Amino acid sequence: MSDDKDEIVFHAPVGAPAKYESLYVSIIPAGAATQEFDPQASALMTERLAGEGSAVAQFILGHKLLSGHGVERDAAAAYRWFSLAAASGRADAINMVGRCHECGWGVPVDRVEAARWYRQAVDKSNAWAMFNLASLMLAGDGVARDPAAALSLFVRAARRGNAKAMSTLGQYREEGWSCRPKLASAVRWYRRGAERGCIRGQYNLARFLAQAGNLDDAAYWLRAACSIAPPEFCREVGNVLVAHPDPTLQSIGREALARAASAPSLPDGPGSQPPASLFR
Repeated sequence: MSDDKDEIVFHAPVGAPAKYESLYVSIIPAGAATQEFDPQASALMTERLAGEGSAVAQFILGHKLLSGHGVERDAAAAYRWFSLAAASGRADAINMVGRCHECGWGVPVDRVEAARWYRQAVDKSNAWAMFNLASLMLAGDGVARDPAAALSLFVRAARRGNAKAMSTLGQYREEGWSCRPKLASAVRWYRRGAERGCIRGQYNLARFLAQAGNLDDAAYWLRAACSIAPPEFCREVGNVLVAHPDPTLQSIGREALARAASAPSLPDGPGSQPPASLFR
């Protein structure tokens, strides 16, 4: 790009092969070398563009404020910027307003209001809104419990490439929510989610691989999950793995605990924590 224009850089999370990778965006001030990227300078540039009315920058700034990337964390400010971006009609911003209401980020927890925003984003075919609304429907939280409608939304989200929806379909098949369990199908769905970067899919695929005696592949997916997982996930997985008899899995457990101890907790999506036991 020319030196007189700001540059938008897309970052893909590292950890596993992915057909549908999540992307994180940073706005680089004009003339700044990518290798000398300054999160604070990027946040300032993003805030300037957001203030000038850019819905993209407003959406990005909301995420920066939630995560503390280059700025102090400020959930209330994040909610305001998401709301401004949502007013432009952006489905991803509308979904994030719903997430703020669901999780209490900058506003009181209100699952009814969250569902209302999710429905608006679902109407715009946003896959994350489909996943989030389905999660509320499955739990009967803020909406009437409706497993059939939830399943339909999970399938729609998965077809649009949502990795968490794929992993949730794996859980549906494994546990037999509305039919008998189908473990082979569960593994296939977990693998689809895992290959697209979902830590739950990676975790659960590793569990099945370990149960089958394929510890090398299980170790690969556990490392992939822990390399991008929030600290709470790493802590729980690490505590399980350090007690496992396999030395390689013990080592991964120690790495996970070290990462949990050094990384700050970040806002994360619903259902990100692993099951209580890795090898149940």
